[in-house]
Amino acid sequence: MIEQTGRLPRHIAIIMDGNGRWAGRRGEPRAVGHQAGAGRVRDITTACARKGIEYLTLYALSAENYIRRPAPEIDALMELLRQYTIDERPTLMENDIRFRIIGRLEELPAGVIEECRNTERLTAGNNSRNLSIAVNYGGRAEIADAARALAAKARAGMLNPDEIDEEMVGRHVYTAGMPDVDLLIRTAGEHRISNFLLWQAWYAELYITDVLWPDFDEEELDRAIRDYTRRTRKFGAVVNDSEGHKG
Repeated sequence: MIEQTGRLPRHIAIIMDGNGRWAGRRGEPRAVGHQAGAGRVRDITTACARKGIEYLTLYALSAENYIRRPAPEIDALMELLRQYTIDERPTLMENDIRFRIIGRLEELPAGVIEECRNTERLTAGNNSRNLSIAVNYGGRAEIADAARALAAKARAGMLNPDEIDEEMVGRHVYTAGMPDVDLLIRTAGEHRISNFLLWQAWYAELYITDVLWPDFDEEELDRAIRDYTRRTRKFGAVVNDSEGHKG
């Protein structure tokens, strides 16, 4: 149970790390860890829905992972994603959650894209909560894609390049229409953002935990949110703390 001392984050993003290590510690193949991690996605998604978190974005597979991981592991992950998007439709509908998939999706297997799009269409009318899963995703690639889209519009005479500002760029990233990230959680103890939501997480509060993703339960989520609610978000401003010091 969260003892709330400040506003809840509107948008939580999570770098789901540690599936392979979780499996390795149990003498199991990495695929077993990914399966356990997929089950945790349902738990955390529904927990966020109950707590009133409007937006949840999960980093499932980076563009770098997609290229560099062994083909059998990628194939297993793609099948896991395809099956997840089918199996979770009742849960998404029951919790009024809209599903989105973000990343360079054209490079994914056709069957995976098809089921992801089917789930997007099915849940398009849901408006209480939002779940986005980033697959074959890279923050730099996303910004490059936004710049390319703006350049194409400028070339077509649809906009004046001098009018391009941050708001306009924000309307062309994958998460257009969504608020910026408030709380960015990384599991498994690594202290880096790994090319995740570079545009959207510009002033996100960071929370790092050593807990591996398959073990990241609702209690761990509560710890992260509780930590967030106790922080003062300054966005570059000078704020006086309770003792009169300026930060």
